[in-house]
Amino acid sequence: MKGILLEFYKIRRRKIWVIILVLLGVQCLWGLWAFRDMDAKKLSQGYKQCLYHFSVLNTIMMPMIAAITASKICDPEHKGQTFKLLLTVMPAGTLFDAKFICASIYMMAVGAAQTIFIIILGKSAGFTEPFPPGFLLYYFIITVSVTVVILAIQQVFSLLFTNQMVSFVIGIIGSFAGLFSLFLPQNIQRGVLWSYYGVLTPVRMNWDSQTRIADLQYIPVDWSSFWQLMGLFAVIYFTGRRCFTRKER
Repeated sequence: MKGILLEFYKIRRRKIWVIILVLLGVQCLWGLWAFRDMDAKKLSQGYKQCLYHFSVLNTIMMPMIAAITASKICDPEHKGQTFKLLLTVMPAGTLFDAKFICASIYMMAVGAAQTIFIIILGKSAGFTEPFPPGFLLYYFIITVSVTVVILAIQQVFSLLFTNQMVSFVIGIIGSFAGLFSLFLPQNIQRGVLWSYYGVLTPVRMNWDSQTRIADLQYIPVDWSSFWQLMGLFAVIYFTGRRCFTRKER
């Protein structure tokens, strides 16, 4: 707990919230633009439309939010060259855990803000689809889960490399890789971590090539993909933590 509080104290003036709010604001503005002037059919699938489109949008935006947050939290020790000093009062593993928990709290806040925005958008736009609390909760859990796994990768690179551009490049490449993989078969998507926003989305689009009508529907939870994601998280987190603790400084 002391390590976590110390992390929040160190970043109190680094304006992480400002950057996150700007990127979150872009998502919200896109939502307001995309869901204006909806016809009766779209209103009847309003929440499905939101969950589907925001899952795709998260593939682009959330990795960048994770990359920026990890960089901002890990950069002070690089700039001040204080790793050796800091590790005299706490183990390297504890420092790694504290930074990750601190950054994860930000990711949970972003996921909660997105979910609340979808609820507000649905009420203000007049969605006629029944309110789906279970699927909104599932969307929140999946958004946070995928982002936290990506955050683990970003934190490892931010801690191991002094130049934070390495972490940013990883985030950018991941965003594009995740977006591109959404156009590929699901077996390939499951091999790209950044595509799991789309892999685990609670909504699927059915496209009828004859009528040229796209219809959205809720789908069962893909538990196999979810547990594969958790397995990836365990491998990434503990491997990255071990590399950090054994790094010479």
